[in-house]
Amino acid sequence: MAAHSRSLKVLSGRRVGVVPAVAAAVLISAVAAFAQTPAPVRVGVAPAVTKEISKGADFVGRVDAVEKVEVRARVKGYLQSVAFQEGQAVKIGEPLYEIEPDLFKADVEQAQGALERAEASKTLSEIQLKRAEELLTKQAGTAVQRDQAAAQDQQSAGAVLSAKANLSTAQINLGYASITSPIKGRIGLTNVTAGNVVGPDSGVLATIVSQDPMYVTFPVSQREFLRVTGDAKTSLDNTGAKLTFADGTTYGQAGKIDFVDVKVDRSTDTITLRAVFPNPDERLRDGQLVRLQLASDAPQSRVVVPQAALLADKDGVYVFVVEDGKAAVRRLKVGGESGSDMVVESGLSPGDVVIVEGLQNVRPGAPVTASPVTQNRS
Repeated sequence: MAAHSRSLKVLSGRRVGVVPAVAAAVLISAVAAFAQTPAPVRVGVAPAVTKEISKGADFVGRVDAVEKVEVRARVKGYLQSVAFQEGQAVKIGEPLYEIEPDLFKADVEQAQGALERAEASKTLSEIQLKRAEELLTKQAGTAVQRDQAAAQDQQSAGAVLSAKANLSTAQINLGYASITSPIKGRIGLTNVTAGNVVGPDSGVLATIVSQDPMYVTFPVSQREFLRVTGDAKTSLDNTGAKLTFADGTTYGQAGKIDFVDVKVDRSTDTITLRAVFPNPDERLRDGQLVRLQLASDAPQSRVVVPQAALLADKDGVYVFVVEDGKAAVRRLKVGGESGSDMVVESGLSPGDVVIVEGLQNVRPGAPVTASPVTQNRS
């Protein structure tokens, strides 16, 4: 009886020991299964869409006046008056500055007197030459006398030419005393005021810039130039262009490319292009920075994705797409920018769902919970 009782205790002890071991094994299996299935990552997604993309591109340019004149004094004298208001529009020939003309008038009169004396001497030398020739014909004079008279006549002719040149110089200098506008445009600040002595060494008195039309010059890298032109045979001459100001507003007048430089700047590896724009309202000002967009005659439908979706590594550019509830890598070949989007040359199709938010927690093959992200795709 005692032996039987001990057997039951031993058996009972073995059964009691089996239950915790089995429970532990089941728990370990459940934990392992849970660890092998990570929780889905919450991500924001947006579809790849098609968009009409022009072949052109955006560039930063600077407005340049077609004509620009630095007004300078060409003779030295006392500045008698300033005949314009700073910032006003001026016409060709409109008076700007007046240098005291009295000294220059005196120079003209003096040169005029010298010319009259030279002409009188020329008249006398002609008479003397004619008389010497007559005497030589009648054998009453000598060849030496005739030659001396001829030489005197030639000297008198030279003196007349010199006197005429001196008179022209004096008259020109008198004209320089009145400084007028050589172009039509708008004049800036004056650097001198009446009462000062001005001359060729006084520097720029004021600057005049033309207003309509205006140029916009901008540098283009060789890569962008080839992308825009497509091939070496394509010409950008007369290609349409639009302008955007610094505040984002669009300039209402359309322009066109009128010049492509014949050489590449070696220091920057860029080509200088120039567009011409009408400026009837004078909204464009010389030196102003603007953004220029080249127009395209034939926009093309291209696949675009938000730039926020793009990632890069040593192998290039890629995005994460959602496939069957999991994240998958797609390698891309991209083109240029289009607003907040990037043009995709290959690697995506319209409708593919790309991840744009929560990328820091995404791994290839990881399950994701996707939510649409609202973005402005203009």
